[in-house]
Amino acid sequence: MSSPQIEVSKAADGQFMQVVTAGRHLFKVDVPIDGGGEDGGPDPHDLLNAALGACTALTVTMVAQRRKIPLDDLKVTIAFTEADGVYRITRTLAFIGALSDEQKSYLTGIANKCPIHKALTGRFEISTVTAAA
Repeated sequence: MSSPQIEVSKAADGQFMQVVTAGRHLFKVDVPIDGGGEDGGPDPHDLLNAALGACTALTVTMVAQRRKIPLDDLKVTIAFTEADGVYRITRTLAFIGALSDEQKSYLTGIANKCPIHKALTGRFEISTVTAAA
């Protein structure tokens, strides 16, 4: 799956605030106040966790619709801790609708197949190059 190029540059306002361009979408990312920023947008951890939560909700909802599973809504909550070099994520799924235990179990398995979950539990390779400004 191809994704739009992401571009990040310093915002005109804020000590650390950045403007992120993702395809045709534009938003700000900042550092929390206790980190020296103005909290003018989500911090990078929020974005990572939001990507997992949103991907989970989208994937599960699409599969439920295709399978005609009576999912009225799905609330995804992401919590995280970071200690000793390990980033631990806890994802909680709250299924809303008249689902059987079997359907909930099936959709929980689907949650583990969302592309962001697969990326985060797979192997990462990041290449960094220097470009002319």
